Amino acid sequence: MKIQFLGAAREVTGSKHLITTKYGKKLLLDCGAFQGKGLQTDTQNRNPGINPADIDHIILTHAHIDHSGLIPYFYKNGFRGSVICTHATRDLCAIMLSDSGFIQEHDTLWFNKKRARQGLPPVDPLYTKNDAINCMELFIGVAYNRKFYIDNNIKVKFTNTGHMLGSAVVTIEIEEFGMMTRLGYTGDIGRPSHYLLRPPIAFPHCDYLITESTYGNRLHQDKQDTEEELLRIVKETCVEKKGKLIIPSFAIGRAQEIVFVLNNFYNQGRLPRIPVYVDSPLAVNATDIFRMHLESMNDDVQEVLENDPDPFGFNTLHYIKNVEDSKKLNDKKEPCIIISASGMMEAGRIKHHLANNISNPNNAVLAVGYCAPSTLGARILRGEEEISIFGVKHNIRAKIYSIDSFSGHGDYNEMKNYLQCQDKSKLKKVFLVHGEYAAAEAYQKVLLQDGFKNVVIPESGEVVEL
Repeated sequence: MKIQFLGAAREVTGSKHLITTKYGKKLLLDCGAFQGKGLQTDTQNRNPGINPADIDHIILTHAHIDHSGLIPYFYKNGFRGSVICTHATRDLCAIMLSDSGFIQEHDTLWFNKKRARQGLPPVDPLYTKNDAINCMELFIGVAYNRKFYIDNNIKVKFTNTGHMLGSAVVTIEIEEFGMMTRLGYTGDIGRPSHYLLRPPIAFPHCDYLITESTYGNRLHQDKQDTEEELLRIVKETCVEKKGKLIIPSFAIGRAQEIVFVLNNFYNQGRLPRIPVYVDSPLAVNATDIFRMHLESMNDDVQEVLENDPDPFGFNTLHYIKNVEDSKKLNDKKEPCIIISASGMMEAGRIKHHLANNISNPNNAVLAVGYCAPSTLGARILRGEEEISIFGVKHNIRAKIYSIDSFSGHGDYNEMKNYLQCQDKSKLKKVFLVHGEYAAAEAYQKVLLQDGFKNVVIPESGEVVEL
């Protein structure tokens, strides 16, 4: 068999790894969208490097858009195989891909108005909301730790990685002419002390491993210190300065983590009596799905549930779906916390909140996760003094904070420790993906020093024969 690395090779987004067996079966590990590079992103997404109609199966590690976001585009262009994933991943994709399709249509409408003023012809959206809804008919949900037989020669098993609700390591057993090969693909690796989810579980031994390297050169802050830092920023911004705290957050996972921590502070009587708004229809819907999957929550959440029937709700917390209610937040002068998507500040309602609040020195922006280097979030975090949002320039006068310990990605020690479940002497090769080259290179050295052999960093488009 051979593997071709079609995305997230020496970069973070666009996860797609194509397996072609000797029988000609084509399996795509993840089908993620590239994000954060403007028109270059659109070009990469429209040219995935393979004809979607040729794919037999997509095996999906989790629902984040950089891993799932091109499935509707593949469907639109002829893919009619199955999408195999965990039950929770299917539930989340049902809302996330639909939301992504809506954003594609909305952004294209705005872009075409700009093109019309320049005398240029309109372009079609990458895919529509209907494409996203229709592609869900291809999804097959599979329980953790159960072998799923794709055919007589290919078996798939999902093992929890604790990265987000439903996330999993994929272990694939492929038999070719009497020889068995076991391939492991971690997707994104979670943390052993996630705020909500159960910790990652050891996965079966494999011959070849594809694994992420997002935080391959970084260590996270202590969990307790992170919570106290969040509370300090809330008090400094909303109590001392009487300003607004804007928290750009991924709608799935990160938003629920922050709400859970604030909920605990509220129950302890430590959270200032200020309104907290979760301004993201997707986050609101996702929170309902989290409530449906409480069996996936860790012991901390189970303990809270003994005395608090809703760990994602408290009296000063307000979930906002309606656009008009979202707009009203711009007119509110009192201190508050606004949690809104997207986490990299590239799309969604967060851009409106940044435009309306980032020039006020009493306000603050708190980044709580990874921002790819080319994104608006990364430019703000780099300390640029001026940014453009919707074509309008804004001076950055708000205080900018960053807490990366809320990240769902393990740091290099946590990732390395997770991989100890593998027999290093039998592991033939390790491929590092989903990381900027500097992070992947640093993590490569960590793994080699730890006794792993043949750790390589594939280039985009590279084909490797196994």
